Amino acid sequence: MTKTTLATVGTRHAAMNTWHVVDASGRTLGRMATEIATLLMGKHRPDYTPYMLVGEGVIVINADKVKVTGNKAETREYTYFTGYQGGLRTVKLGDYLEKASDELVRLSVRRMLPKNQLARKMISRLKVYRGESHMHAAQKPTVQTLTKATPKKGAAK
Repeated sequence: MTKTTLATVGTRHAAMNTWHVVDASGRTLGRMATEIATLLMGKHRPDYTPYMLVGEGVIVINADKVKVTGNKAETREYTYFTGYQGGLRTVKLGDYLEKASDELVRLSVRRMLPKNQLARKMISRLKVYRGESHMHAAQKPTVQTLTKATPKKGAAK
């Protein structure tokens, strides 16, 4: 009979102290966000436990160089409410990419996490920066190469 491995306090603390740096330049937004969400949830670990925070921290750099495919930049809209009467606003994805690309990456990762209190703790371990530099050198992050590379059009398979 096989034994189910669950996270313990020791493995949980080891995961909490692990940080990864992800370079978003040239990456497709959705594909990158799914892999970041997997790292934050800890689903890549053999001791993944759904009710415990066993995910690792992720630092995303070059968020302003992320790309979207097709005509999503002109057609996809994000809706938010300001809190005032008649305050329903819509923003196109292209405008969001230009003005607040770091918030767009954070929003796309947040929507791929579970909808519970644990996800709030997971998303707090995501740090997104528009430029090349970040201020988390003290965490000793390792450079994470995401597995799903975006193929170029017309490239031989």
